[in-house]
Amino acid sequence: MSLRSDEGVELLIHIGLETVALKGRGFTPLVTPGTRVLRGDPLIRFDLDAVALAAASLITPIVVTNSDGFTITRRIVDRAVGACEELMALVPVAPVQRRWSDDGTVVAQTVTLRLPHGIHARPAARLAECARAFEGDVHLVLGDKRGNARSPVALLALGTRLGDNVTIEARGNDAERALAATVALLETDMGEGASGAAPAPMAATLLEPGQIGGVIASPGLAMGPVVRIDRAAIAVQREGKGVEVEREALGKARASVAGHIAARAASGSTQVAAVMTAHLALLDDPGLASAADARIAEGASAGFAWRGAVHDQIDALRATGNAHLAERIDDLIDIERQVLGVLTGARADAEDAPPGAILVADDLLPSQLVTLAESRPAGLCLARGGPTSHVAILCAGMGLPALVAMGDALDAATPGVTLLLDAETGCATVAPCDTESVAFAARIATRNARRDAARASATDRCHTADGMRIELFANLGSVEDARAAAAQGAEGSGLVRSEFLFLGRDSAPSEDEQHAAYQGIADALPGLPVIVRLLDIGGDKPAAYLPFAVEENPALGQRGIRVGLAHPDLLDTQLRAILRVQPVGQCRIMLPMVASVGEIVAVRTIVDRLRGELGIAERVEIGVMVETPAAAITADLLAVQADFLSIGTNDLSQYVLAMDRGNPAVAAQVDPLHPAVLRMIAETCRRGNGAGRWVGVCGGLASDPLAVPILIGLGATELSVVPGFVAEAKAIVRALTLKQAQAHAHAALDCSSAGEVRALVRAFAETIR
Repeated sequence: MSLRSDEGVELLIHIGLETVALKGRGFTPLVTPGTRVLRGDPLIRFDLDAVALAAASLITPIVVTNSDGFTITRRIVDRAVGACEELMALVPVAPVQRRWSDDGTVVAQTVTLRLPHGIHARPAARLAECARAFEGDVHLVLGDKRGNARSPVALLALGTRLGDNVTIEARGNDAERALAATVALLETDMGEGASGAAPAPMAATLLEPGQIGGVIASPGLAMGPVVRIDRAAIAVQREGKGVEVEREALGKARASVAGHIAARAASGSTQVAAVMTAHLALLDDPGLASAADARIAEGASAGFAWRGAVHDQIDALRATGNAHLAERIDDLIDIERQVLGVLTGARADAEDAPPGAILVADDLLPSQLVTLAESRPAGLCLARGGPTSHVAILCAGMGLPALVAMGDALDAATPGVTLLLDAETGCATVAPCDTESVAFAARIATRNARRDAARASATDRCHTADGMRIELFANLGSVEDARAAAAQGAEGSGLVRSEFLFLGRDSAPSEDEQHAAYQGIADALPGLPVIVRLLDIGGDKPAAYLPFAVEENPALGQRGIRVGLAHPDLLDTQLRAILRVQPVGQCRIMLPMVASVGEIVAVRTIVDRLRGELGIAERVEIGVMVETPAAAITADLLAVQADFLSIGTNDLSQYVLAMDRGNPAVAAQVDPLHPAVLRMIAETCRRGNGAGRWVGVCGGLASDPLAVPILIGLGATELSVVPGFVAEAKAIVRALTLKQAQAHAHAALDCSSAGEVRALVRAFAETIR
């Protein structure tokens, strides 16, 4: 049966598979060709039993036969569809237009934006990254505004909103491919519709005397003394000391800030990494660089030129009248201050605050919050700001209760006074009376008691409900992470990201510096195994002091252990630093991006030589990360030389699916719950366990509560997760029997898509709560 809508959508509905052979038996049409039908009108009746007995299946495909003209924007994939319920939504695909100009053919296509807040910093950074992958020029056009897609700031200045019709124009030899990639990216919400956004704003309840209302940026309760955070002005000289001098100074300052931001991105949480990546894109914006250079050419100092260039863009953002984009101004101010701080020697971030304080400010910059978070404040109150700002997103990721947009009334919160921060109802109480303080403290105590109960059980060894031993480790990037993991009951570290020592600096860390860091982590986890991943740089994690030749596809070039083997002095230094950690053997060694047995043999030979030089008699365990299909399918061969195998699901997913997780056009589709990835994990566990080696998972999938039962069912006996998830992961494991987990994993392997798997895991989670 075929249908054609007024908008031109053509649908084919085929009831059952291989039912054509029935020649209409069992079917009674209720409409004739040309009949106009409305929602709810019956189209056909059929004898369910008769058709079921004669057909191969009752699956009913509904096909958009002219799919080249329409895009499915949403559809039901994980449950049954009710009567008269929307099955899917379609939007017309704008045709590609071509025109000729003096500088070549221009191809263009119009897209309706699906980004909830328009093109703000994170989507702008992804679009710029996409555009830079092509030789041709790509521009976005909205009304009379036009922005270079390589410039995140120019894209912000467009002032786009959800539902805007934006035209993408491309010219150059690869214009068609550039246009297609940009359109594909803009036809999604880039993950900003759900997990990419900060919590939705919530209005305050009716206020009592002494209370100040605000918008909830990050939920929670906090009580403590007020510490005021002020943003000191940074003075710069107007006149420069010569064009070349100022250009060199600005270049060095930007490079220094870029290294600092990259280091924060590498060692921080997912939220910190996302914000820092956006800041790197702004810092590298070609429009800002050229505007500053023009001012320097006119005689301005590097600082004065940089400030002027940034504030021109800030003025452009303000001119859009878009409140959400106004929140992005803070990101520009942040990179402005960081560069000026390097140029002038002034401190650009915030001073330290005592632990347990309530931070109060007119507004706060992302870099200030990242610095202040190291002091472990209890909460944050801002007079300005918004619930979708990067500060709000960072607070949510840190679990830091926060209220924003509290207005001038927050001036009443003077330094040292007690403040009750209620980021559940949306208000704060300044200078509470004893009764209010006692009641609020009781609320916090109740919440903490529940958390403490979970932590108390988390310190116990982890087993499934039927006694299967599962080790719960933590992924670490610093000594601070190790301490947090220990407090959560982690049974060791399954992944120490040693690159946190190597990135954002001009030279590699010395042996003593590395040893001190590894020893600090080992001391924070006394008596527990600590698995240090050897330096994993290259591809998306470059280091200035290790120049790489230009690679057409860095993801398939010098990465992981290949870099170490290509730089033996660097590898020797790191291995010696690890081997020196006391007690000997607590620190184990893990090789990243392994693809062959020969790589393990080469490293073990080096380790044995260094053990001899250091007088170490004990054997030190060496394991491998399974991040390539080659490693997964030869896990049994690798296990002959390796003492353990740990699956890195992030890279494994991109290599199995042949989709670069750093490519904005396809990154959203790199789902580690794809059946192909799960089958690779299953094969690794089968082959590795069969060879007598334990197999763990240290990639991001291990920290997904919905994925834990599948990983256990597939045969993983060790999970290494983010520190804050250790207690919850143990609780999930204890609620499972191995038989349940195996049956669940088997069902997941039989799914045909990541969407089906996610529907399955959501349903399973309800059965074990």
